[in-house]
Amino acid sequence: MEQAEGQWFKSSFSGNSACVEVSFEASEVRVRDSKNSAGPTLTFTRAEWAAFLRGVENAEFELPRQSQHPAA
Repeated sequence: MEQAEGQWFKSSFSGNSACVEVSFEASEVRVRDSKNSAGPTLTFTRAEWAAFLRGVENAEFELPRQSQHPAA
């Protein structure tokens, strides 16, 4: 799918919940809070974004499992 520069995309998995939106520019990828579109954005190079996506695919960002021991 071809994407126009400056167009923001929100994941179809997010439904009505808070999520991030992504905009693909010529040489960078921008990310913002979908509930605060006038707020700040994070900017990444396309190489940084590709590395992030590889990390997600490889489950590199999984949270550690919490202990199942009852609280004392």
